[in-house]
Amino acid sequence: MDIHTLKNWILSFNYISIIIIAAVVIGMLILRWILLTAFKKLPKHHAAFRSIVNWFTFYGTLIFLLLYFSKAKWMFAKIFKFGKVDITLFLIIVAVLIISLASRLSKISTNVLLPGIYNRYHLDKGTRYTFDRVVHYSIMIIAIIVSLTTVGINLSALTMFAGIISVGIGFGLQNIASNFISGVIILFERPIKVGDRVLIDNIIGDVEKINMRATIIKTVNNEHIIVPNSYFLGEKVVNRSFSDPRIRLAIPFSVAYGTDVEKVRDMLMEIAREESLVSPAVLLDPEPSVSFVGFGDFGLNFELSLMIADYNQLGTIKSNINFRINKLFLEKKIEFPHQQRDLYIKSLDREVEKQHIF
Repeated sequence: MDIHTLKNWILSFNYISIIIIAAVVIGMLILRWILLTAFKKLPKHHAAFRSIVNWFTFYGTLIFLLLYFSKAKWMFAKIFKFGKVDITLFLIIVAVLIISLASRLSKISTNVLLPGIYNRYHLDKGTRYTFDRVVHYSIMIIAIIVSLTTVGINLSALTMFAGIISVGIGFGLQNIASNFISGVIILFERPIKVGDRVLIDNIIGDVEKINMRATIIKTVNNEHIIVPNSYFLGEKVVNRSFSDPRIRLAIPFSVAYGTDVEKVRDMLMEIAREESLVSPAVLLDPEPSVSFVGFGDFGLNFELSLMIADYNQLGTIKSNINFRINKLFLEKKIEFPHQQRDLYIKSLDREVEKQHIF
């Protein structure tokens, strides 16, 4: 920015306007406070009303500046020069209005308009997120192009900056470019999507957000892991809900030798059916099964296998069934195996034997 140009702009500024601008801003803030205080008694609609009041305060102030000072010299005086274009305060306010209105339009589209379309066509959570991101980026790119054109900046003047950025990507931003492109591929190819449960390095979590550079994973312990997008295309990732949200639950257990294995099988099948009555996520089609895995060192090894419709309930259902197994086995007096070690002594030192240690 040229100091001489800035000095001329300051000299063209009418300082009486400062008082008017300050009075309007303070008045709008006071009005905002009064309205928000008055509607605090409506907590159900308070968030929506607060957003409307903030919107009115911000845009009301900017529109007032444009209308009231439409003939002021300082509003159209040159602040700095960009290429061949003289940038004025009027052009800056107009550009801010266009971009901010585009941002509001994007939020209205993704929060109000698009959900009705999603519900009509029964789109899943991941597809909805993809469309939301595409609509948001499209609206913002169009708004930036329109604002630059309105200001008078020729887009061809930005080719120099595009060249600089491309060189930077080629030499110093390979990782960022790789993650950005990977994020675009993930959004459209959808190897993972928002809402999927994934397993990464033995950590289970749900895909919460797919950003331009990284993906946010929320673990079952309510922790957040930030994973670069390129990881999902270059490494092996287990997606438990890629095409089928159902997941198999296998519960291994053992009983003591001599136990009636047919009785154990019938008891386990009954436990699975009882749990299905309490937990609708337990599926009876395909039917649960009990497998006699084999003969262990200390007992007979079994495995109860059943399908779960909701992977989010996997831990809860597994715990419930373990409680049922323990309770029923105690009632039926079925023993769990215990480690037993026998010590055989082949020879004993005579001196030790004389001392009657054993």
